[in-house]
Amino acid sequence: MAIREPIRTNYFVGLDLGQKQDPTALAVVEWAEHVGAWDAVAFENRKETSLSLRHLERIPLGTPYPEVVYRVGCTMRSRQLAGAERRHLVVDGTGVGPAVVDLLRQEDLQSKLWAVTITGGDTERYADEYYRVPKRDLIVGLQVLMQQGRLQIAEGMKEGATLVKEMAEMRVKVSGSGNEQFGAWRDGEHDDLVLAVSLACWAVRKVTPRVRRPQVRLL
Repeated sequence: MAIREPIRTNYFVGLDLGQKQDPTALAVVEWAEHVGAWDAVAFENRKETSLSLRHLERIPLGTPYPEVVYRVGCTMRSRQLAGAERRHLVVDGTGVGPAVVDLLRQEDLQSKLWAVTITGGDTERYADEYYRVPKRDLIVGLQVLMQQGRLQIAEGMKEGATLVKEMAEMRVKVSGSGNEQFGAWRDGEHDDLVLAVSLACWAVRKVTPRVRRPQVRLL
């Protein structure tokens, strides 16, 4: 089967900022629109879309934030992303995040920057240039994409198997106030890769049509 070149491509880069005991993770998700089969009723070719995880990395623990900003800038300006119609950078602004968000806003990223504060609530809202997004929405959104095979993961991708393992270890807990809290079920486990990919996929869901008829690639 011939490989079809996309007629439109957008890239969504998710950045989960680590702290002292948690690494920083960077994920690049590609949304692409292709010309599909001929639709005799509409008298035109159908439009088909795909969603692919193109890059996933865990930045070494202890990497200074200015170096993280530099590496993110290099990614956003890279040749691999240059041909996209639009590029989006979605940053976890929770905790120490605001300072890094400010540094990123000073960079020539050639993309739209989405600053996100991850919350334990149940309602998404926007205020003061930040989206406040429940962690549950991020995790469940990614779980649905993966369970339905709508997110393609390239075979042999570095950290791909770790991402799947992190997803399998996510559990929901109910706090004393009745709020749902998502996280790794064992102490010492990380969820940085899951959050980086889920941030990118959250932005995909906000600005693009539904992903249809993917070609699933197994790990």
